[in-house]
Amino acid sequence: MRLDLHLYNTLSGQVEPFRPLNPPQVGMYVCGLTVYNRGHIGNFRTYVATDLLRRTLKYAGYQVKEVMNITDVDDRIIAQAQEAGKDLRSFTAEFIQAFEEDMATLRLERPEHIPRATEHIPEMIDLIKRLQARGHTYDADGSVYFRIASFPEYGRLSRLDVSGIKAGARVDTDKYEKEDARDFVLWKAKVDEPEWAHWEAPLGRGRPGWHIECSAMSMKYLGQTFDLHCGGEDLIFPHHENEIAQSTCGTGKPFVRHWQHVRHLLVENEKMSKSKGNFFTIPDLLARGHSPEAIRYLLASAHYRKPLNFTFDGLIGAAAALDRIWRAGELLEKTVRVGDSKAPPHEQTARTAEDAKRAFDEALADDLNTPEALAAVHGLVNEAFHEVALGTLTTKGAQLLLARLREMDAVFGVFLPVAQEERLSPEEQALFDERQEARRRRDFARADAARASLEALGILLEDTPKGTVWRRRR
Repeated sequence: MRLDLHLYNTLSGQVEPFRPLNPPQVGMYVCGLTVYNRGHIGNFRTYVATDLLRRTLKYAGYQVKEVMNITDVDDRIIAQAQEAGKDLRSFTAEFIQAFEEDMATLRLERPEHIPRATEHIPEMIDLIKRLQARGHTYDADGSVYFRIASFPEYGRLSRLDVSGIKAGARVDTDKYEKEDARDFVLWKAKVDEPEWAHWEAPLGRGRPGWHIECSAMSMKYLGQTFDLHCGGEDLIFPHHENEIAQSTCGTGKPFVRHWQHVRHLLVENEKMSKSKGNFFTIPDLLARGHSPEAIRYLLASAHYRKPLNFTFDGLIGAAAALDRIWRAGELLEKTVRVGDSKAPPHEQTARTAEDAKRAFDEALADDLNTPEALAAVHGLVNEAFHEVALGTLTTKGAQLLLARLREMDAVFGVFLPVAQEERLSPEEQALFDERQEARRRRDFARADAARASLEALGILLEDTPKGTVWRRRR
């Protein structure tokens, strides 16, 4: 492998050498979206982080088989579908489509499998029957529950002390409070819900609990033991703890070798919520004039195990950083086309390319240290500008630096230049945000001045019911 990759394992609480079961193949499962609403930027902080992991594995020489599930049946989905007067499939369809659109917008590589829970009910029933046969379940009020006392290792992932749990205490809801360890439902007896919300099964008429879904789908596509399981830190307990219990007890084999969890995203140092007005989707940010590339760059800029404070100033800074990388790429491509094609790379150019690659690789190998990896990228970019200014950059030197930049882009996915019409410049973005803030404060004079400045730069605005959109004058 090109990298001796070390990753933090939530299960052990340590950074460990990454050693897959069957190299160079890697089996990777990512907990996808629960589709009762459109995904928000907190969700995509996790998905950008797992996309960077996937790309890093490929960069290191591994062959990745990624599975990302779609949870299209749970308590919230059914309640909101009923409220909307729709059945399960028609209610979730628009959110599934929106999720795939947002993934493409942020340049996330498409996983090899994106299974939906409702398409894997037989696998869930089979796993529950195996748990029954092994004595890990009991029936109550027509539902089937997992008995956590039957699995002595319960709590290891979340470091939860379960010694004082009340025997027989059980919970039906899909989500419950941290450190509230109780027997959890595998199959819910549901006779009071619409026909489209339950299935006929040997277990009785009902539907699966949330936790059994990921176990059944991950093991179907990746086997009973696989390499990587990823998700947001909010899933450690109870979801992933319950996955380990039911999967291990259902097969008698270890479930996942390595667990990766991504820290929460804050917005302007506050927890994101609709009531605070700081809840944003990808289309919300695009409507404000921010580019998909700047969003992705910002989401990737912090280490995945540290909180990310998402700010609009940060987005402007991300756009400026990308603009510099893109301009460097354009300069390098121009030098390749018109430079001295016979002269070898300058000694400093070769040293810069080598140093940047070494620093980039070492950062990725050290638990995906994306801030340090980005520092290596900008070191290469600075040298490119420096040599262009001195007139010492040869065609072969430009080819060498450009090749390194493209290798780095295989991981980050945003370093190659894009058409100017697809994005606002940092100056234009600052004016756009200034106008939005002025309108929010009802300072219409300042808002009009910012609009006039944008129009002078060729940016035309349109205020719509869904927000302000822009286009470039042609």
